[in-house]
This record gives sequence, structure tokens and C-alpha cells, in this order.
Amino acid sequence: MNEEKHPDSDPLHHVAKIRRKLQELAEHCRDDIPKIHEPKAKVLFETTAEVLIGLQTAYEHYTTQAEPAMQR
Repeated sequence: MNEEKHPDSDPLHHVAKIRRKLQELAEHCRDDIPKIHEPKAKVLFETTAEVLIGLQTAYEHYTTQAEPAMQR
């Protein structure tokens, strides 16, 4: 999504920024998993990535109004 299309007061401007940061952080978690040797830490990082992807999906639903609860 192009953030510049929305004024700063438009929630979609902020939603786009948050979605991008959630994606970046989830990718960072997954990229670090092969570097970690402790199994519990690997699970923690994978779980973190999954939760972040779930949050990103919620933001996407807000943007696309895909869920009835998110319709404006």
C-alpha cells in the first residue's frame, strides 16, 4: 500500500506503516531461527512470527474490510 496516498489523519496511513513493520519483524524472527541452537528459543521465535503474522492479517482485514467487524 502506498502510504503517501493518505493524509496523516487517515488511519489507513498508519495501518500501512504498522503492517509493514509487523511483516519486517516477523521476517526478522524467522531469519534468526537458524542462527539459534536452543530448541525453546527457536519455538519462541517461531511463535512470535506467527502472532505477528496474525496481527498483520487483522490490519489487512481492517484495510480491505474483509471481516464484518472491520467494516467502517
